[in-house]
Amino acid sequence: MNLPLVEPDLALLREGRTLIDVRAPVEFAQGALPGALNLPLMDDEERHLVGISYKQQGQQAAIELGQRLVSGGIKAARVDAWRRELEAHPDAIVYCFRGGLRSQVAQQWLAEAGITRPRIRGGWKAMRQALCAHIDAAAERPMLVVGGLTGCAKTSLITALDQGLDLEGCARHKGSAFGRHPLPAPSQIDFEHAMGLRLLELPGPLVLEDESRHIGSANVPLTFWRGMEAAPRIRVEMPLDWRLAQIHKDYIDDLWAVYRQQFGDWLGWALMRKQLSGALGRLRKRLGGARLARLQRLQALAFREHERGNRQAHEAWLAPLLTEYYDPMYRYQLEKHDDQRFLHVGDWDSCVAFARDWVAEAESSPRPSATASA
Repeated sequence: MNLPLVEPDLALLREGRTLIDVRAPVEFAQGALPGALNLPLMDDEERHLVGISYKQQGQQAAIELGQRLVSGGIKAARVDAWRRELEAHPDAIVYCFRGGLRSQVAQQWLAEAGITRPRIRGGWKAMRQALCAHIDAAAERPMLVVGGLTGCAKTSLITALDQGLDLEGCARHKGSAFGRHPLPAPSQIDFEHAMGLRLLELPGPLVLEDESRHIGSANVPLTFWRGMEAAPRIRVEMPLDWRLAQIHKDYIDDLWAVYRQQFGDWLGWALMRKQLSGALGRLRKRLGGARLARLQRLQALAFREHERGNRQAHEAWLAPLLTEYYDPMYRYQLEKHDDQRFLHVGDWDSCVAFARDWVAEAESSPRPSATASA
């Protein structure tokens, strides 16, 4: 049977084409193409048994075992799931790991049901290689890195710009001890794919927040990270009361909204308290025992006051967290890189304006990011 193929073109992702991933759920969980839907040919146990057969008896024996395992009502149910998705999205494309046996079988079964759809040549692996190459190529673009003390709303600045790349958003993590998101963090592969998809939407210069290479459980790809390190920088400076209001919004108000939506009032409140108390406890080595104990008492009192309706009580532990932990740590990093030059230092609004002007200049006369910081 002549089964149609499409090339592993990143335009498929840029255009938002519907992708049907027929790999097993365990493979999908380890990393999928952006926006893909998992409708597997085989479940995890079936794939495991077929894999053993392939290693011990070869490809033909594995194929025959797969046909026996996925037959009758099981086969009909899986074809029906593909058919329903294709009726809703007639332009959908099928893929498996390398664009080989599993996606071909899916195509054949669909063809027998009167539906012809292409598969991706080279499958997931070829598309991932193309995405990773795109990320590496993006490291050569002009970049502007935004720094500043905790609470200066750097992420909000990034997301306010058309050319902003929010790496923390891709990682579902705010990049600090208190930055864990209530929802599970993406796998490293899914982080890279989310980053690559965003870069497909941003063809020109980039504005990013100053990050360590590690954002939660994700690592920024090394080539791209080196591009960030060489890029010019600006620094946001805001007064303490402004920053305190910002981290109250980030660490308390926004976090509570997500926990409440996901888990309801009672469980959401318990899980948020557990996260914030655990985050504070993980700072023991940096804070020291006495200072940590003081902040833990203040945090516990703040939660009790919050339950009585006084949300502002959290400032009692958030303010010293800023002044005694985050600010000294950031200033230490500045001193370590005292040769680092900033193109602009100013308040939030002036940094937004500067970043927009920088993007406009970079778009009109592109230049390598490394020379821009010279």
